[in-house]
Amino acid sequence: MIEKSKLAAGTGSSVLVDACQVCGHADLRSVIFLGYLPPVNEMRPIGVRPAEQPAYPAELLYCPHCNLVQIGLIVDPNLLFPPTYPYTSGTTKILRENFHELFEESRSLVPIGPNDLIIDVGSNDGTLLSNFKDNGHRVLGIEPTGVAELAKERGIPTVVSFFAAELARKVRVEQGPAKIVTATNVFAHMEDIHAVLDGVIALLEDDGVFISESHYLISLLETLQYDTIYHEHLRYYSLHSLQYLLQMHGLKVLHARRIPTHGGSLRVYAVKSGDQPVLPSVTDLLEEEKAKWLGYDKLADFKRRVLNSKLDLYGLLLDIKKRGHRICGISAPSRASTLINYVGLDDGILEYVLEVSGSLKIGKYMPGTLIPVHEESRLFEEQPEYAIILSWHIANELIPKLARKGYKGKFIVPLPTPAVVGSR
Repeated sequence: MIEKSKLAAGTGSSVLVDACQVCGHADLRSVIFLGYLPPVNEMRPIGVRPAEQPAYPAELLYCPHCNLVQIGLIVDPNLLFPPTYPYTSGTTKILRENFHELFEESRSLVPIGPNDLIIDVGSNDGTLLSNFKDNGHRVLGIEPTGVAELAKERGIPTVVSFFAAELARKVRVEQGPAKIVTATNVFAHMEDIHAVLDGVIALLEDDGVFISESHYLISLLETLQYDTIYHEHLRYYSLHSLQYLLQMHGLKVLHARRIPTHGGSLRVYAVKSGDQPVLPSVTDLLEEEKAKWLGYDKLADFKRRVLNSKLDLYGLLLDIKKRGHRICGISAPSRASTLINYVGLDDGILEYVLEVSGSLKIGKYMPGTLIPVHEESRLFEEQPEYAIILSWHIANELIPKLARKGYKGKFIVPLPTPAVVGSR
């Protein structure tokens, strides 16, 4: 099924994917290869000289049997999610709003009382669970990285551990079954997805609901999001492939809909097979996928469009640098690492990247580069002529905010079609 291999210098083990992670089908087809990419959270302190650093092949594979698109190499999660993991969901407005909306929607679909337990797998800093806690519900987070301490400070009980079926059974004994189990922006990150679902089912009450949010394959194709291809993301779900996976474990998709987070995600409600009627949203989305997006030919076209976009961005940046202008980057999401490394940007092209005050990424280099990350105030003090929006999927939020705060330069939106907006 999958072949294990050792990485250099004793850094851990990688898993070469030679059969589908969901259905086990062996005839996988290559979609695109973005080269060798460093772990997106391998950010070294500014001033540290370049030294040996791991990088892993980033290839997408397509399974024609269950329609799953997946990464071709699984990297040791201890390398990808270290204790110093710098990502915190609470710093992003669109995520805070999304989690509040999920809370409201789930209450309308799932009757929950104050004694019902809500568990979030991959709970990060507790932003999602705080919505339930603040409204009187019992909550528990499960989070393997150091940001769990931020959740605890907010009064969110959190188990600091990677999620596994054995842990789930222990939690159920200690806490009782859960009415709702959520997994937002982590369900595509976890290696043994069948063991993960065994754990979810072990946690759920008989009438409990599993809610997942994952980056949506269709959004990736529509808006050319090659920058979301990195090793944390093991699988890129369509509703077809996700439904196939859930049905393998006796779970029925009750409701599904597209949401705007991370440039386009898919939220799915699943229940243990029962009498609950499937909402029309499920059939509608399945029909849309089948008509417009599924199939290897659509993925081959994606590869061609990615190459053209890369060359277009190079041409735009070349023109700017020939005119002697400075370029900085706005925000340092994980996806920025893929864009920077695949396109080949360095500190001669991108002088620095800026993050909001309080970000754990400030004072470090972007992965695989010597591009430093500084605090956002530098943008307004130095006024570089151009700022490339690396969180381009929320450009409509960032651009007016930065302009109001005093930035007078032009903005570069790198995807899906590289473009300059604003005036100096």
